[in-house]
Amino acid sequence: MSSIASALAAALESVRARIARAAERSGRTAESVTLVAVTKTVAAEAICEAYRLGLRHFGENRVQEREAKRAALDELTEAVWHMIGHLQRNKARRAIELFHRLDSLDSLRLAEKLEAVAAERGVRMPVLIEVRLAPEESKTGVEPEALPALAEEVLRLPHLELEGLLAVPPFHSDPEQVRPYFRRLRELRDRLASQLGVPLPRLSMGMSHDFEVAIEEGATEIRLGTALFGPRRP
Repeated sequence: MSSIASALAAALESVRARIARAAERSGRTAESVTLVAVTKTVAAEAICEAYRLGLRHFGENRVQEREAKRAALDELTEAVWHMIGHLQRNKARRAIELFHRLDSLDSLRLAEKLEAVAAERGVRMPVLIEVRLAPEESKTGVEPEALPALAEEVLRLPHLELEGLLAVPPFHSDPEQVRPYFRRLRELRDRLASQLGVPLPRLSMGMSHDFEVAIEEGATEIRLGTALFGPRRP
């Protein structure tokens, strides 16, 4: 086994154990939590090894990076690719071609562009609405107050399938400081599902440093990069 494979196998075993313990604390099973491996700056070789170890969900932040790796990853036929970064409208067509899910929808204009491309291609794209929970300039997403209106408009678009919410809370070295943000996103999701009368089963929140708290607060998807692949390359 290569050094990449052995390090990844050990990391994945540790992560899975932590997921199971956090899920148990929240009264759920580990199977209720989808692990999305974030592959920003991760080499194709390591992604292929993650796939061989059983991972099937992968997240990229940029259309260009997913496109650059595409040929080397064509053999991963069961992989599900999530677009988790901010998407510009002029890249909507490529995103529809390269990804199976768009987890960072943040505006009606983007939704309408995605709808037009998806209709043209005859596909239906599952989406999450990204919510901006903190007033940080670096954070994207719709403001919580504008979430219901955007969700209603997205539900009217026949080629988009609204499945839930995503958020990236502020970074804190102490994960407990992030718990209120995770709780708020869950509450926003629950309220929105009740208002709209539709199920919104996916709740994407939690990264390498805080995913256990996110699971305790109801995350159904966590997005892990460093915890699996080690420190990100420049």
